[in-house]
Amino acid sequence: MRSEFGKSEMPFSTTIMILSDRNYLLGLIAQGEHQQQDFKYKVQDAVKLARSVSAFANTDGGRLLIGVRDDGHLSGVRSEEEIFMMHQAAWKYCQPPSSIKFDNYRVDGRTIVVCTVPPSQHRPVCAADDEGRLRAYVRIADENIMASPVHLAIWREEQSQRGASFTYGDDERRLLSALSAGEWLTLNAITHRCHLPRPKVITLLARLIRYGVALMEHRDQQFMFALA
Repeated sequence: MRSEFGKSEMPFSTTIMILSDRNYLLGLIAQGEHQQQDFKYKVQDAVKLARSVSAFANTDGGRLLIGVRDDGHLSGVRSEEEIFMMHQAAWKYCQPPSSIKFDNYRVDGRTIVVCTVPPSQHRPVCAADDEGRLRAYVRIADENIMASPVHLAIWREEQSQRGASFTYGDDERRLLSALSAGEWLTLNAITHRCHLPRPKVITLLARLIRYGVALMEHRDQQFMFALA
């Protein structure tokens, strides 16, 4: 899916605009939460909020509507506090720091802050987990999911100046054979079937996915793989 949030990456904007387009904002809310949109009643924890920033930046970009309850009800925010917390989430608690653009909308006497996060050109963007360790997240449907080792391998190759090459040897043959049954398999199951070291399987899967030979989906609370 083509992102509507653009490809360019700039330092996050601190310009605040008071906008009165009520229909536009209500139209966004009517979409509900999805892969590129999340509602936040209020911002209380910049560390947890950084995971949403990470997930949007590592996927297709997205927007956070601050001051909107899960059911779409407008609760409003004290924008200065919310924006400061978002700055903390993007700059202090994300590595590398992520871009964010802020717009204030005044609707029915309440201020709603729309925080737009573009897709990053320098993935992975990481945020702290519950133990304080830096983790990368991806956005799937309306959830922020910790990225798999295969995501990390894909991003590593994307950032490599050498690019990726694919040769068909014994290791590749064994991996494709493990996937040939047409079923969706976990990384552990594939590693067990093809009798290759786990790091090797991760690298090969990443290349197969980049070349469109294999697919990766999040199913039953885990990432699974199959031939395209």
